[in-house]
Parts: sequence; structure tokens; C-alpha cells
Amino acid sequence: MKKLLLSFVVISQFAFAQFTDINIVKEIHTKEKGLVVSAHPLASEAGAKIMKMGGNAYDAVIATQYALAVVYPQAGNIGGGGFLVGVKNNGEKFTIDFRETAPEKSFRDMYLDKKGNANTDLSQNGRLAVGIPGSIAGFYATLKYAKLPMEKLIQPAINLAEKGFAITEKEADLLNNQMEFFNQHNKNKTVFQKATPWKQGDILIQKELAATLKLIQKNGAKGFYEGKIAQLIIEEMKRGNGIITLNDLKNYKVVERKPITFNYKGNEIVSMPLPSSGGILLAQMLKMSSFENVEKYQQNSTPAVQIMVEAERRAFADRAEYMGDPGFIKDKTEMLISDEYLKNRWKSFNKNAATPSSEVGKIIPQPKESTETTHISIVDKDGNAVAVTTTLNGLYGSKVVVSGAGFFLNNEMDDFSVKPGVPNMFGAVGGEANSIQPGKRMLSSMTPTIVLKNGKPYIIVGTPGGTTIPTSVYQSIVNVIDFKLSPNMSVNTPKFHHQWLPETVMVEKNFPETTITALEKMNYKIERVSQIGRTEMIVIDEKGNAVAVADGRGDDSVGVE
Repeated sequence: MKKLLLSFVVISQFAFAQFTDINIVKEIHTKEKGLVVSAHPLASEAGAKIMKMGGNAYDAVIATQYALAVVYPQAGNIGGGGFLVGVKNNGEKFTIDFRETAPEKSFRDMYLDKKGNANTDLSQNGRLAVGIPGSIAGFYATLKYAKLPMEKLIQPAINLAEKGFAITEKEADLLNNQMEFFNQHNKNKTVFQKATPWKQGDILIQKELAATLKLIQKNGAKGFYEGKIAQLIIEEMKRGNGIITLNDLKNYKVVERKPITFNYKGNEIVSMPLPSSGGILLAQMLKMSSFENVEKYQQNSTPAVQIMVEAERRAFADRAEYMGDPGFIKDKTEMLISDEYLKNRWKSFNKNAATPSSEVGKIIPQPKESTETTHISIVDKDGNAVAVTTTLNGLYGSKVVVSGAGFFLNNEMDDFSVKPGVPNMFGAVGGEANSIQPGKRMLSSMTPTIVLKNGKPYIIVGTPGGTTIPTSVYQSIVNVIDFKLSPNMSVNTPKFHHQWLPETVMVEKNFPETTITALEKMNYKIERVSQIGRTEMIVIDEKGNAVAVADGRGDDSVGVE
């Protein structure tokens, strides 16, 4: 059985060679076929085609990431970084940390003015905001789990960049809204800038990016971290106040880490460890809400939301105090996810009122984290599963395009505690554990996650959304396991978010008014927002029937082998 929902086609009025027939597929039911869910239909299609050519889930995730760097430039990238969680069909679990790192010339107070105040414009926009990119190194680290050569996996992205593709209405709006920043931060004109506004159906051709991808195709990871592309990155640094050097690029290293694994109601959760806070937060939130038997209640009912919000509050207070790059701090993961610690943490829960944030953590300002991330969930016909979340941090990262190379650079330095206690762009507060140091990886909220039942992939899930990522993944898992919602409902039902500071609870439009009113009576401050995340989920039952769902909040789409 195969089911396609909510499709539309951008009508082709252009040369056949260009990618103008774009089908957005929101849900597919299938069995014994590979599935790809990503933020863009052409990227999902690229991954699915690679599996049709004999590739596995890891081949597909490499191809999909390269394609997203072309068709989804606001977050897909080769100038950023990310985290990958994989489970092979033999049960082997692994993660790949290709998070950006701080340049060797970086230092703790580099974004403070003479009065000691944080200048977040410098950490969020322009060349000084850029961390050393990890994406290409991450793709090559994934290759050892794949079956096909990199030359084949990169080719779909080259085709998309060279021939061009029709942009959707949402993409046109984003490009138009950011034009002022592109003009401000790029001394040489880029393909993203034009005299008249972008509109749906316009063709975006990226010749410079195609040439960059061909150099990587020919020369491997060294084609990015050394040689011409590296030189172009350094030249871009010199056009402003950037500090990345050739040495920084050459010395970048991927780290393979042991996944965070824990039991939740008979299922094994496999997620990302530090420097992602996501896996720890997920373990803490799931365990704390299980103390109150959250499954007794209806999804988005007042008691269920209150329990989950209070679990989120306590987890995020710990994030601010304890979490950072494990190479630079004492890693307290084991303590933070232990039942003993969490039961003690939960003692202050009051089912009749909000717990003041000051009672669960020492109030220090938190960095904000950008929502412009992107997630891919994939399973192949042989049962290999992969969840990967990548980011430039902010929308189009630092807004800087490498002149001559055609790709955006990240603004990931803003994910450090620019000044311990000062919020970042997502409002998250950080302490000394996440302060800036050369070679350090900045703390992240990315939470690529695979849930196993009887040792086999059951749920593959992740989302963009900055600090809302762990809470959205948490809610998605609870929706399936505890509230027994369908995958589609689990993804598309209105979400909520709390992160300790600020004290407010964010709720999406269409969130139940009765729940909002009841929470307000219990002293919760509610903030209505238009959107929280864009979750990509695959759910596979014990008979092998798979359902892939792409979030309805964007142009996200499913591809099938």
C-alpha cells in the first residue's frame, strides 16, 4: 500500500533540463522500501534515487545533505555542521559529531565591548560569527558506512546547482526578506541577490556552488579543507573581521561518539551525546514525565502539558549549568540522567501551580539558539536507520557567501555563551561550561533520535527549531508511545515549548484554549507563536509496515525508493 497526501506541482514553463516539476509529498505508507524525509522534495528525491541505485541509508543521507546545500540554502549546507545518529541492521549504534569548532584565534570575551557588554550582532552576523565548518568532514566520515563512492553521491547536488531549480513561494519570501542582510554582508554580488523580488517559479542556478562541489568530488575532503576552496574561505575572512585560518580548516576533525542510550517503557532510545544537549534533555524529560504516568492523560490536556512543561523546565536549568563540549568540561551525563538524580529533581513538582524557574536553577542569562536547522530521517529496505540534524545556526547563517565558491557560512559562534548569563539568538542562557575557547565545540540542541523496539528501528525522528528541538522530539515520542497518536497527528498536532528561561510557555496556533486558560490559572505565562519546528518522522511497526511523515509546517517532503 502506498499513500500520498497533500501534493502540489510547480508548473514547468522552462527548459526540461531544469528541475521545475516539484512534488511535495507529505505522507507515504510502504513496506520493504527505503524512505527519506527532509525539508525539501528535491533533496528527499535525491536520497531516494541513490537507494534505487543500490545505496543504503547512509549513502542516501550523504546525497540528501549535499542536495539540501543546494536547494535549501537557508539551513542545508556545506558551510556549517551537524550531528548524525545511526543504527545498522546488525544492531551497531554510532554517532558522528561534525559540529563546528571555534577558531584558534577565538577567545572567551571576543564579543564584548569596552564596557564588558555583549555585542551579539558580531556573534550573529558577518565573518567573525563563523565557526570552522564540519559538514564536508561529516559526509566523508559517514562514507565508511555507505556502499557507493562519493562521486556518485555528490552528483545529484551538482546537477541541481548547475541546471537550477524552481523555488517555492516560501523560498522566494525568505530570500526577499533577507535581501538587506545579503547586501550588507557581501562585498561581491551573489546569486541570491537580484534587482527585482524573487517569486515562486523563479529558477535558482548556482554555478559557483556547482564548481565547488566538483572540486570536492574530484579531490575529496581535502578539496574543501585545503586548496582553492580553503583559500577562498580565507579571502572571505579578510573581507571583514573573520579569524578562521588555513590551519583551522586543515586541522578540523570529526569525532565519533558513543550514543546516549536509555530505556523508555520497553523501548531503547538512541540519541546524541554532548556537545549536543539534546540526548541528555530527552532522557531527563521522558524519565521525569514517566514519574507522573503521563500516558494516563490526553495529549495536550492540562495535566499532560503541565507535567511535560515542568520536566522541560528542570532539564533546561541543568543545560545552562552543566552542559558543554565534553573535551573541555567534566561530563556529568551519567548523573544527570540517573533515576536517583531525576527523582530528587522532581520532588518540587506541584500539580496545582507552576514551579518558579528560580527554584530549579541558579538564574543566569542563557544564549539564544537559532531555529534555522534542518533534519533528515531515513530507513532503507534492509533496516539500516539514520537521523541527522545539520545547521548554519541562523537563517542563511552569517549571511556571508564565500565569493567564488557560492555557499553560505555559518554563524555558529553565537551558540557559545558569548558572555555567561547573556541569552543567545534563541534566548537560551549559558554558563561557563559553554564559554568560548579555541578548538571547542559549541553546545547544541540538535536531537537526531532513533527509537528501537526489540532491537529494530521503530521511530526515526528529529526537527529544526533551536532550543525547541529537544522539546519537539520529546513530544513526538510521547505522542506515539504514550498517547498512541498516528505518525501524522504526532508530527502535525500543535506543539508547546518551555526552556526554564524565559519563564513563558510557547504554544502554537490552534493549541487548545481550554488548556491555555487552565494553565494561566496555575500561574503559567503563555506566549502564542506561529510555528514550532518542522518534525520529520518515520514509524515502523513490528510487521515492517512503515509510515513516513513530512511536517506540514513547511515544504518538507517524503521520498520513497
